[in-house]
Parts: sequence; C-alpha cells; structure tokens
Amino acid sequence: MITYAQTDAIAQIVIDNPPVNALGVSLVGELLDAIARAEQDGKVSAILIRAAGRLFSAGADINEFKKPEDAPRLPTLIDRIESCSKPVIAVIHGQCLGGGLELALGCHYRIAARNANLALPEVQLGLLPGAGGTQRLPRLIGMNAAINMIATGTGVSAEKALSLGLVDRLADDDAVIVEALEFAGSLTGVRRTCDLPPPAIPSDLDAHLAPHLQSHFDSVQACAAAIHAAAELPFMEGMAREAALFEELLQSDQARALQHVFFAERKAAKIEGLPAKIERHSVERVGVIGAGTMGSGIAINFLLAGIPVTLVETNAAPLQRGADGIARILATSVSKGRLTEDQRAKATDLLNPSLAFDDLGQCDLIIEAVFEDMSVKLDIFRRLDALAKPNAILASNTSFLDINEMASATARPEAVVGLHFFSPANVMKLVEVIRGDQTSNEVLATCMKITQRIGKVPVLSGVCHGFIGNRMLLPRLEQAKQLLLEGAAITQIDEVSTRLGLPMGPLQMIDLAGVDIGWHRDVNRIENLNDALCARGRLGQKSSAGYYDYDDRRKPVPSTEVGSIVEQFRNDAAIERRTISDDEIIVRTVYVMINEAALILEEGIAQRPSDIDVVWMLGFGWPRWTGGPLWWASEVGVSSIVAGLERYRSSFGPDFRIASSLLKFEADSQSFYSRG
Repeated sequence: MITYAQTDAIAQIVIDNPPVNALGVSLVGELLDAIARAEQDGKVSAILIRAAGRLFSAGADINEFKKPEDAPRLPTLIDRIESCSKPVIAVIHGQCLGGGLELALGCHYRIAARNANLALPEVQLGLLPGAGGTQRLPRLIGMNAAINMIATGTGVSAEKALSLGLVDRLADDDAVIVEALEFAGSLTGVRRTCDLPPPAIPSDLDAHLAPHLQSHFDSVQACAAAIHAAAELPFMEGMAREAALFEELLQSDQARALQHVFFAERKAAKIEGLPAKIERHSVERVGVIGAGTMGSGIAINFLLAGIPVTLVETNAAPLQRGADGIARILATSVSKGRLTEDQRAKATDLLNPSLAFDDLGQCDLIIEAVFEDMSVKLDIFRRLDALAKPNAILASNTSFLDINEMASATARPEAVVGLHFFSPANVMKLVEVIRGDQTSNEVLATCMKITQRIGKVPVLSGVCHGFIGNRMLLPRLEQAKQLLLEGAAITQIDEVSTRLGLPMGPLQMIDLAGVDIGWHRDVNRIENLNDALCARGRLGQKSSAGYYDYDDRRKPVPSTEVGSIVEQFRNDAAIERRTISDDEIIVRTVYVMINEAALILEEGIAQRPSDIDVVWMLGFGWPRWTGGPLWWASEVGVSSIVAGLERYRSSFGPDFRIASSLLKFEADSQSFYSRG
C-alpha cells in the first residue's frame, strides 16, 4: 500500500491505497516502517510523503475507529513523523481530509498543488480530529481560523491554506513533485508544529465561538473544549485532553447516527441486483423542458458540471425570464465567492435557450419540468417519442404522478424514468430516481451516475403517489390540519417538529410550498381548511399570508384572521374543540410518517431504510444528528412508535393500518436498524 523510492538524497514514501488513500491500520504500520528506514539511511537527507491517485488522503478508515488497542495508531505515526531528525515534507494534492491533514500537520513542512483542498470534517461524523488536529492546527494558523475549520468541517483551498500559514509553498498541479524535491533539497533542519508556541486567545473569542456553539452537534462543543486546551495546556496535556474527548464522542449516540448518515449517503446510489458491469448511456447534452423555477434550477446543475443544456419553452417571455434567472443565480454565486468569473462565463456559454421543441432531438437526456398535469406531460412524452434520438433518456421531474402512465405514451417505455429534483433544484442535494415498471437497468445506472456527476445524491424509488419523500409527507400534513381543527394551536403543532430539530413544522411547510397547491380556484366551494384560506387570498409565503402572516423578511407571525377562519370551519364541520397534548401531535405528525415509511419498504418502493433517511435529511431537512427518521425511530423504540399509533388509531381514519413490519419488529424486539 506504499512504495518507497529515493531520488538523489530524498526519500519518497508514496501512499497508494485506492480509492481514497484511507489511513487504515496496515497502511499506518507500513508508514511507520518507511519513516524508520529513511531516518536510518545515511544517504537520505530529507523525506517526502506523497500519494498516488487523485487525492492525498481522505483520512482514517471510519470502519477502524474502534480498532484494537495494540494496532498501529495514527497519532503514534504522526508523533513519529514529527520527532524524525530529518526534514519530512507532505506533498499535498487533491483532497487532504481528516487524518490525512493531521498527518500533514505532523510533517515539518507542507507543499500543496493548487488543486488541493484541506479540511478536518470529523465534526460532521460526530467526532473531533483525534490525531492532534485540535492541538497542531491552532498553533499554525491561530485560534479563530482553527475554530472555523474544526468546528464546521469546512475546507480551505490551497491558496487560502498558504495565506493562513497552513502550507509553506504552492505549486502548479503538474509540477508539485518536482518543486517538492527542490524544496526538500534546500532544507537543513526541522520545524516541529508541536514546538510552536500555544495560540493566543483573541479578545473576540466568545463572539467567534457563539455561532458554532448554537449547533445541535455535541462534537462542536467538544471541538471548542479541545481548541481551548491547545491554548491553555502544554502540548502533551492538550493531546491527552483531545484523546479523552475523542473517546467520549466515539461512544455517543450522535456519533453513531452521523456515521450511519455517512454510509447511508454513499450506499444510496447503489442499485440492488444490478450487474456489476453495466453499459451506461453517454450524456453529452441535456434538454430541459420548462424554464420556470424548477427547470431553470435543474439546468444550472448541468451547466456547472460542464454539460451543455438546451432549455425549451413555448413562449418568449417565460424563456427570457428563465435565462435571466439563471444568469442572476450564477452572478450571485460569483459575488459570494462560490464561483469564479471564468466558471460563470463557461456555464453561461453552455446554455441554449430555445422556442423550438425540435432542438431537443440531439439531446442525450431530456427532462420535462412543467407543472403537475398528467395530460400536459403525456403530450410532451408523445412528442419526445417522435423526435428524440434512439438512445435518448426521457425523464420527468414529477413530484407525484405515475411514471408508468407517462411511459405508456411512448414506444420506448424502457427509456422513461423519473428524476425528481427538490426545490430549489440548484441547491438541494437530493434527486429521487424513479424506476418505472419497464425502465431499463442501463437507463437507471446512467441516471444514478449523472446525478452524482452534477453533485447530487440519488435515491432509487419505485412508482407510487408521491414516491418516497412526498408520500411520507402527505399524512403528516393532513394530520397537522386536522389537529388544528380539533383544537391545537398553529404554533404548538409546528413547535413540536422544530424541537425535534426539523427546520420547520408542517403548517409552515404548507405555507412555503403554497396553500393553493391543488386548489380548484372556486372561492365559493370550501371543502377543506386550505380552501378556506385560499378563498381569503391566503396562499402562503408568496402572498405574505397563509397559516401565518409574514413580514418583509418572511418571518412567520401567528394570525388572528386564521384563528377566526379555523373557528368558523370547525363550527361548520361540527368538530368539537378540545385540548391537544404534544404527545398526540408527535404521534400524528411524526410517528405516522414512520408507519408510512415502513409501508414503503414493505411494498418495495424504497430499497433500504437508510435510503428513506437520506431522502428526508437531504430533501426535507430532517436533522442529521438524529440519523434520519428511521434511525431516530429505532432509537426511540419501535414499541413506542406502535403504542403511540395504537393510542390514536381512531384519528387516522377507517383505512389506516399499522405496517405489519412494525408489528413484527415489536414482537421480536427488533427495529429498522437492529444491533446484534
């Protein structure tokens, strides 16, 4: 897993452990031996540690965090590198993450290729850098800069690393090894990070820490404590404090949940039963039908990935609005430092706005993103079938509608698939890839790959109303409205969810999406509470009034008008008002989702429980530190979920049933994620 070579008086130790050069136990042992060999060789004056492949190292192997005590440990290796009597230089390219960066911090000098990105992302796994990162980084770059990196897990570019003092030199990507050899040959001594003075505590430290400490992550608190130790304790005592905090976090529920999330997001793109070697379609040009908010957002993803997009509309005005909107979003990204001007210009040049439907004929993937009307979508698929080239993939961005019905409008149902982006499509990471009854394996594999290429996390779903995410959402929203009619306060209903860590409650979510979704537009026909609000012009955030009133900053404020609307509707429906407990709200707006998820799994709509966790974390903001709804349910206990559903069964209507898998879990004392 390593190679050892010598160039003149410079030893080169090359890490070669594909795909991400993880620093597992075996590799750490080999590196220890290689350092000893180089130090003992009288012909060696300096040592380079570099890596093969596309990156330096993604860090320690997460599967080996709980390795045996007698196994070679990364902190031991880093201490050994730092104590070496000959200069050791880390040659960094690509990603340098976690333990990989900690290893580099233990080297005496660091040179980075311009494509390098350096980060300590352990906090996102519920941990802290446990191999000296919290002690060495503040000594190199100062307290505040170290807090920014360690407490958020956010990386820095090579240029930023140089300005911070994290690396000593930059080199062009293709010249970094040559320059590292030259640099190593010029060195006459070592500079150990552990010998640098402790970082000064800045006067604005509390203010700098405050935003980070508001996080729900326990690991952020531990990171702050470890960084304080770097300033307040001698180096070795600080290292001991870091190690103790790391071990405490390693045993925590949050760390288990966040590491579950780490693996779940990587597993989501794998389709069970798909052949290991499968031919994927080439996607060199994408067509998007509809230049509204969703269509424009979808187009941006492909443009930024360097894929030309033909954006088609029926009329000039909406097409221009869409093109202008794309230009505005790209310009904003430049102003915020997320894109360079060159990247913006390249993306803009790849966009082809068009009023000619026939221009889609040369596209490899065509995504319709028009409004949710099956008759409109069927017409689009008939037209696409007539003009799209033979191997083109025909996709719908539908949120609810039947992919199989759309496929039936074509003579190529195997080419039809759902690609459900979440709004705003250029921001949200999730894409539900909907497999129709006849969607080919090649099309599915291509769609999973292309969504990853544009920076998304794909999750496979079967066909049902609402697929995975929205199907779980519907009973939650319906129960929230019913609870309101039965006597719960709007704020009470939503606060039960926000206390769990969700970004908003169900009624706030209705306001965000639009109270008028599905409204029949007849103000005299009041069939439900949404109709009653729409009849008063309360359409949600877009009209500054829905279940809440909204100020200029879209801050929700309880509305007296809604109170009177609810009271009138309650009286008309002869619903008796009563006191509603928080327990009932959590059962009827959260436990009901867990039950729906269990049904989704039973029906084979989702492949695995972790996919459902990914959908709700990336698509709806379910808090990551709880592991997702099904991980959370397993921690709460399936028996508690079933008991709650039984307790309020009569509230769910005559067609409600508790999923048989939940009942079996309860009987067997198991869960979605049973531990042996």
